[in-house]
Amino acid sequence: MTTQNLANITDHPKIAVSGTEYDRIRENLKYFAGRYPQIEYKDSNGTKQKRDYNHLPVGRTAAKKIASLVFNEQAEIKLDDKNADKFIQDQLQNDRFIKNFERYLESCLALGGLAMRPYVDNGKVRVSFVQAPVFLPLQSNTQDVSSAAIVTKTIKSEGQKQKYYTLIEFHEWKDGERYTITNELYKSDNPDTVGARVPLSTLYEDLEETVNVNGLSRPLFTYLKTPGMNNKDINSPLGLSIFDNAKTTIDFLNETYDQFMWEVKMGQRRVAVPTQMIKPEYNQQGEKVIVKRQFEAGQNVYEQLDNGDMDKGIGITDLTTPIRSDDYIKAINEGLALFEMQIGVSAGMFSFDGKSMKTATEIVSENSDTYQMRNSIVSLVEQALKELIISMIELAIAYDLYKGSVPTMDKISINLDDGVFTDRNAELDYWIKVVNAGFGTDVMAIEKVLNVTPEKAKKIKNEIDGNTLDEANAERSLEDVSTYGE
Repeated sequence: MTTQNLANITDHPKIAVSGTEYDRIRENLKYFAGRYPQIEYKDSNGTKQKRDYNHLPVGRTAAKKIASLVFNEQAEIKLDDKNADKFIQDQLQNDRFIKNFERYLESCLALGGLAMRPYVDNGKVRVSFVQAPVFLPLQSNTQDVSSAAIVTKTIKSEGQKQKYYTLIEFHEWKDGERYTITNELYKSDNPDTVGARVPLSTLYEDLEETVNVNGLSRPLFTYLKTPGMNNKDINSPLGLSIFDNAKTTIDFLNETYDQFMWEVKMGQRRVAVPTQMIKPEYNQQGEKVIVKRQFEAGQNVYEQLDNGDMDKGIGITDLTTPIRSDDYIKAINEGLALFEMQIGVSAGMFSFDGKSMKTATEIVSENSDTYQMRNSIVSLVEQALKELIISMIELAIAYDLYKGSVPTMDKISINLDDGVFTDRNAELDYWIKVVNAGFGTDVMAIEKVLNVTPEKAKKIKNEIDGNTLDEANAERSLEDVSTYGE
């Protein structure tokens, strides 16, 4: 079993995803991280130079903005069963899940998918986030991924050399019932290859090669992917990045922005001078090799004028050209407008024409493209979180960390706050009309307008009616006691 060699992770016989799909994910990561090679060019003297590529972080900005609209710290996860709810709240709070999920949702939107896998650590159920480059489906049906491999890479110094280890964790169903986790370790001298399989004890002393987990009704991991069809590979179970079909527009934006920044840099003053002001230098053979300018060192604003003659009054001529800022800004905004259309958000979310600016309500109104796209993502997020909660409880039961029943999907509620899309004044007017028409109660209106639980709404209604008194902060007058009694 230790003779197997792998050049690429997708060469493993169990992995059912093509290398092309993972090349696409790595390219998405380049756009998300903003990793671009330096620009090579020749300066005025013909010397090769390099400079950083100026780019706009469009991919990261889009993923971050949409992720914050979908999920934030106002999100709530509730279970009908009080014991199960208390257990889950303790685990999520201990693991800072809400905060971490908002951050990793950016990666999901930018790379097309995200897996979440619960595990047990010191008597607590924690959640590990597995990003797209290290999550490899093994089997899948038309709706979900049922088996997958999770990859962990480790670098270890051995003597004067670096060794690269790759741990592949296979999650599979055996005989359709038994859930099995199989671990394989590979070692390589080259970071670009997986290498040869070695015993697990080489790096992990306590890790078993095969582990069976009993009592699971679904895969231990939960895979969340972006909505929509994968039009790059219609047979792939992996999702697309939100900007997968807008890469050419991102390239256009980056190229335009880079030219604009370079034109600003090169738009400094530049003049032509007569040859009398240029001092040539010669080598030992008498050949002219360098034209040295007789001005302050470091200045680059002078160019030679071969036919110039200071005695004839030609002198120094200003060659500075104006910067085409308006043209570049217009082109960038046109590119941003096209980018908005391609990723499916409302016009004006990223672009700004400098003349009129849409309000946040206009951009994210209930009829907008952004609102519709958010709803598509929210439905998938809610489903994934419910599946994760079930897996966490099943794992806790398997390790005797929780005593109780496993909740069903309909007993788990996910509340993702969408207050940014709600016109509070319009909602208040609506509920006032509902109550006045006799179609609803005051408690219903308070619950919806203030976004509180029914119990909290009843308490607020009682306080408004004067039926309750905060004993800690208020004292009853003698007149009140004599009138209404103790």
